[in-house]
Amino acid sequence: MKVAIVGASGAVGQEFMRVLDEQNFPVDELVLFGSQRSAGRIFTFRGKDHVVKQLQHNDDFMGIDVAFVSAGAKTAVEFAGTITKHGTIMIDNSSAFRMDDDVPLVVPEVNGDDALDAPRHIIANPNCSTIIMVVALKPLDNISHIRNVQVATYQAASGAGLEAMQELALQQSEIACGKRDTTVKHFQHQLAYNVIPHIDVFADNDYTREEMKMVRETCKIMHSDIRVSATCVRVPVMRTHSEAVWIETERPISPDEARAALHLAPGVVVVDEPRSNTYPMPITCAHSDPVYVGRIRIDTSSDNGLTFWVVGDQIKKGAALNAVQIAQYMIAHGAFN
Repeated sequence: MKVAIVGASGAVGQEFMRVLDEQNFPVDELVLFGSQRSAGRIFTFRGKDHVVKQLQHNDDFMGIDVAFVSAGAKTAVEFAGTITKHGTIMIDNSSAFRMDDDVPLVVPEVNGDDALDAPRHIIANPNCSTIIMVVALKPLDNISHIRNVQVATYQAASGAGLEAMQELALQQSEIACGKRDTTVKHFQHQLAYNVIPHIDVFADNDYTREEMKMVRETCKIMHSDIRVSATCVRVPVMRTHSEAVWIETERPISPDEARAALHLAPGVVVVDEPRSNTYPMPITCAHSDPVYVGRIRIDTSSDNGLTFWVVGDQIKKGAALNAVQIAQYMIAHGAFN
């Protein structure tokens, strides 16, 4: 296959290359695209150097089977027609098309078949926190329909991009050197030694756009009337998101029943031995493919409630890996024949 990565020099773009290699994805030819600032940079993939081309409105995507795009919503909207006009499948990591009726929003473990019906040749990769949560929700919803979800996220700096990760590292070094005023450019406040209950902009209902993404995207992915309430928090972790999740189901699900279903679920690893202090944490789950679930227990505030803790690498499963898995699902189902 001929594969393109748009936004190749960013954190997710770099992760795309690592994931394609790790997954042994069938890349016969790789083409890298970036902004004018990134054009000319050289990256190595499978022992061969690749020069980043400037993304332009031309015919550079002719013959490309799939383009993994992580260049922001504005760029995605501007260049979608250029990328797809010759039949290229565009798997977009931005929020630009996620809620469009004619664009599937896909997590392969949950709704992989939706990727097979993409009339605009665009498939949307969901929000990272939504991906991590729905992978854990799906096997439980299969047991008993989930009516309500409440979630509090603990989102790493990686969710805001490479420069945000660098800012967290800079703040930590500045504090270690005794500096009172740290560098703050990418977050609303200093993130080091702090938590910020504010990701993205606030909407009229006083939820942030990040929180409302989780509400709307979960319903679309799961084809469900599920009700979701989210509070999204940025924490001083470099990489890998965590979530505390409370669900209410139509009938009670015991923790043992939940563990059994999650053990069998694709893309899920159960790590749940609290008496030996064993549960998922960013420090142990970073750079890993699965979603990890632990602290599974009855919700003491609800007769039909269950609560658990979920951890997933935002750059891998929350971004690059999920997009590559979408393409793998399509290959397995003959979409590129």
